[in-house]
Order: sequence, then C-alpha cells, then structure tokens
Amino acid sequence: MKLKIAVLSGGNSSEAEVSIRSGRQVVNWIDKEKYDVYPIIIMGTRWTLDDEGGPVINKTDFSVIKDGEKIKFDFAYIIVHGTPGENGLMAGYFELIGIPHSTCNTLVSSLTFDKYFCKLALRDINLLMAKAILVKKDQKISPEEIAKAVGLPCFIKPNAGGSSCGTSKVKTVGEIPAALEFAFKEDNEVIVEEFIKGTEISCGVIKTKKKTYLFPATEIVTKNEFFDYEAKYTPGMSEEITPARIPEHVAKECHRLSLAVYEFFGCKGIVRVDYIIRDEKLYFLEINTIPGMSEASIIPQQGKVYGISMTDLLSAVIEDILN
Repeated sequence: MKLKIAVLSGGNSSEAEVSIRSGRQVVNWIDKEKYDVYPIIIMGTRWTLDDEGGPVINKTDFSVIKDGEKIKFDFAYIIVHGTPGENGLMAGYFELIGIPHSTCNTLVSSLTFDKYFCKLALRDINLLMAKAILVKKDQKISPEEIAKAVGLPCFIKPNAGGSSCGTSKVKTVGEIPAALEFAFKEDNEVIVEEFIKGTEISCGVIKTKKKTYLFPATEIVTKNEFFDYEAKYTPGMSEEITPARIPEHVAKECHRLSLAVYEFFGCKGIVRVDYIIRDEKLYFLEINTIPGMSEASIIPQQGKVYGISMTDLLSAVIEDILN
C-alpha cells in the first residue's frame, strides 16, 4: 500500500498566494508511483483538502473524511511560506502528533525565520554580515539614530517574513518613517540592515543520510531598485542566472559556507542560503528553510543545472526523513 503524502500550502501571511503556486507544483512533482498525494490548503485555522471548499482536516490525528472514507496521512510536505509554516508552528504540530514532515524542526524553523536572531546565532561560525539593528513597533528611536547605526542607503524590512513583502530600500533619513510603517504592516519587529553593493546570489542545499546536494549558485539581476516582490514574481523584471557568473573560488566558498550554515542549525530538507558578493567576499543575507518551489523558482532552476529532476529530489528528501 502506498504511503499517503499531504502537501500543505497557503498560510496566513502575504506569501500565501506564492505558497499555493509552489504547493501545486510539488503535488505534480511527487512520484505518484510511490505515493498517494493530497493537496491541503491552509487558510487561517481552517485546513481543507484540495481547496477552501473541500472537506476539513481533522487536526487531532491529521486525517480527513472523503467520500465516506477516512484518510490518515503518513507524511506532511510543508510548503507554507511565512506563518504557520516557515516559523515553526506547523513543525511543532506535526512533532506533537508524531507525523514526519519535510522541514526543519520547531526550534530551527523559528530561529532561522527571525532574521535578527539568525544573524546573532551565525556569529559563532564567523560569517561576514551586514550591520543590522532590530526595531520594535513601540520602540522610540529616531530616524537619525537608525541612519547612524547602519548608514545610508539601508534596507528596512519585517524581521519575520519573506518574498520581500514590506521591504524598502531607503536612501535618505526622511524616507525612514514611511519605510518603518510599511514594514510594521507585516511584523511587529523590523530589521534595518546596512546596504552592501554587490552581486546577489542564492545557493540551494539538501543533506540526506546518503548524499549532500550543493546546487550551483544562482545570480540575481533585477530591473528594480532591489529584488522586491514585483521583481521576484513579475516575468521580465529580473534575470536569474544559473550558474552565477562568479569566480570558481567564490563558488566553492559559497558551497562551503552554505553547508556550514545548514549543519550549524541542523537543517532538514531543502534549504536556500542567500548572499551578497562584494570584492569576492560573501556576506550572508538570510536562510530560507521553505524556499519557493514553483517551476520558475530558484531551487528548480538549480536542480535542472545540477542534473537532478525535482521528482527524484523530492523522493530523496521524503525517503530520507521516513527511513
């Protein structure tokens, strides 16, 4: 009898639409000869099979009644960006009820999703990083103090969030209040980071018991001021070049650092690590523990260049966790 794999997408953040697109693609890619695959859509506290109007998931034992038959899922493939997926809430639920899942554990997911504390933790492995400060919603700090701490230009973005939602590149002190207000719409904490001019790259990492996959880095060239939501998801607004046009020794260092980050946190499943290269040195930006998986996303592009099908890659991840 085939194992029943649930693919969870949607969620309660601005990335829900992106997540659902990724979820549909993951459903298509998972090997149907090995597994029975069921899409589950997350909207608020309501989890439904197939779509928002489908049968409701019983969260007591992670099952559903369909056509009078009870289906109990054996594995959860989580592709929910933001909350409750990437921040560890969903991982905690599955760990409590004893269902294996595809992502990092609760602690790792929560820590890596918090951009500021992730950077603090990574100081132990001596990564180069942009200067950053954390600003809380009710904190009294002047625009002048912020500019003095990190310099101008700078980036102001939600501390816990993705897809560049709520993110601004600020060039003057006068632009800071509006950028803070924009970011606070997404999160109650905002990270303000030094702007580092250079080449942006992203590297996929997957480590199983049998093999470590270090994908060729992707170089990101955007037509916008930075790689914002529009540039990421509007055709023609950015160019993603795999492999990145970088020296071989920089590419090797990217692999070394990305694996070091993955192993430091004890990550699980497919992870993407982002950097800025300045003067052939890599500055860590962030780690994505549930990266986008639509056909146009970076990980599938890298897998194609690496020479592995997404079906085989997803099978490797699922089998590693189940065995």
